[in-house]
Amino acid sequence: MAWGGFAVAAPGASQFEAKITPIVIISCIMAATGGLMFGYDMGVSGGVTSMPHFLKKFFPGVYRRTLEPGLDSNYCKYDNQGLRLFMSSLYLAGLTATFFASYTTRRLGRRLTMLIAGVFFILGVVFNVAAQDLAMLIVGRTLLGCGVGFTNQAIPLYLSEIAPTRIRGGLNILFHLNVTIGILFANLVNYGTSKIKGGWGWRLSLGLAGIPAVLLTIGALMVVDTPNSLIERGRQEEGKAVLRKIRGTDNIEPEYLELVEASRIAKEVKHPFRNLLKRRNRPQLVIAMSLQIFQQCTGINNIVFYMPVLFNSLYTAVITGVVNVLSTCVSIYSVDKVGRRMLLLEAGVQMFLSQTAIAIILGIKVKDHSENLSQGFAIFVAVLVCTFFSAFAWSWGPLGWLIPSETFPLETRSAGQSVTVCVNLLVTFVFGQAFLSMLCHFKYGIFLFFSGWVLVMSLFVLFLLPETKNVPIEEMTEKVWMQHWLWKRFMDDGIPVANG
Repeated sequence: MAWGGFAVAAPGASQFEAKITPIVIISCIMAATGGLMFGYDMGVSGGVTSMPHFLKKFFPGVYRRTLEPGLDSNYCKYDNQGLRLFMSSLYLAGLTATFFASYTTRRLGRRLTMLIAGVFFILGVVFNVAAQDLAMLIVGRTLLGCGVGFTNQAIPLYLSEIAPTRIRGGLNILFHLNVTIGILFANLVNYGTSKIKGGWGWRLSLGLAGIPAVLLTIGALMVVDTPNSLIERGRQEEGKAVLRKIRGTDNIEPEYLELVEASRIAKEVKHPFRNLLKRRNRPQLVIAMSLQIFQQCTGINNIVFYMPVLFNSLYTAVITGVVNVLSTCVSIYSVDKVGRRMLLLEAGVQMFLSQTAIAIILGIKVKDHSENLSQGFAIFVAVLVCTFFSAFAWSWGPLGWLIPSETFPLETRSAGQSVTVCVNLLVTFVFGQAFLSMLCHFKYGIFLFFSGWVLVMSLFVLFLLPETKNVPIEEMTEKVWMQHWLWKRFMDDGIPVANG
């Protein structure tokens, strides 16, 4: 319970009998490959936009500016509307697709929604590889964005629902672990393809995205759907059989009855998006939306983009990619032990200090038309960047998706996840459109801008975010929200709720 800004474990949370079965581990690993696709696309896009042949073909204006170092400052050389559209079209498409994904997740199930995402990804890869002009390239990015919308809608829900309560956080973070592995893989691929002579290396970089796309599609065909989803769609006996199978025990009746009751109340809700606005659902909605906004306001995209400008080397991208993966493993190990709040608060301090230090160094050493940093300062900034990455990777990166996926009651879970994904992609789109101009005008001050946001979001976590570790997903209302010093005031409308 949170009180006066501090939280302790929720009292009286049920612990249903459950073994860590092979089918749960395999299902979670296969489902989490959607994160591999998402991460690879993020990593490869930044790499190909720095390849001369790619810029010359699709963004000749940017290409000419990179050939004349004195023409634009270090902070402004990539400020191009076409390039911004290429980078952010994916997020705009994902934002739109997530509303359709909410329907398929609720009516067709989590598994089929993941399959649809895989198909979108494969089509997007085909268009990108074959692109002959900017329009074709953006069509491919749009299809990939639809895949992102369906993936981010279904997979966090799938992982949270199928995992046993005591390791739910760790298994859910497998999605973000795959995102970081995808980014690292993309950096390694870009390093190799950038050396290919003949100007077709960027096509190979974009084409290799087909590997995680096919893996996701095959995985969606192999995994079982969640008991929550099956029971919600009226397939009680099948849901009970799957629950028995994934829990590895015959003593499933208490959990099964709780899922049936949650499903019964969920079916009474005819308009889940309208239901989200009711007073008792506002705490979950506020937390979910705030986490998505804050996740982008950490400045993670700022750091990712500016590394090549600082170091002119993919080695740094690979090093930070390794740090990203290893730090996410730290989160998998610790999230169900120390809790969500502790990871977020510690990371807030780490990210604030590292971004402030980077701003000071850049303000002193990097001028508009200066060359790269000296080796000593470059190494120091690289260490600070790794410090930032490690903090983000074990906190706001994975937990920004984990916490919303485990807090909504069943009757609004698909709609709530849809809003979560929509807000995330909307904010990412806005930053994608505005970031390059902000960088051009703020210069090194952009790091101070984001460090200020880190301070604000840390205070938000300290006072308003309750702890959700080790609480069954269908008991969040009673054991978490009704115990919080502020949010319990929204739980007094006298209307029965699904969880609790």
